[in-house]
Amino acid sequence: MARLTAMRDRLCSKVGCAREAMSTLTYDYGDQMAALGPLGPAADPHAHDLCAIHADRLSVPRGWVVVRHETLRA
Repeated sequence: MARLTAMRDRLCSKVGCAREAMSTLTYDYGDQMAALGPLGPAADPHAHDLCAIHADRLSVPRGWVVVRHETLRA
């Protein structure tokens, strides 16, 4: 239960945003790819946690690919 509480307490990584993080963004610079998926189980210094608004607005440099991992909702 403590793990779920810690996940809910994480905020969006965008400067000035105080919304709850809902997704985790990681980059693979070598493959020019950004991966956006469900919020990771723990904060990672090499990843960015984003709120739903910033996850929806995600843009990457020209030529990069975005992979969005969606969770199934009942």
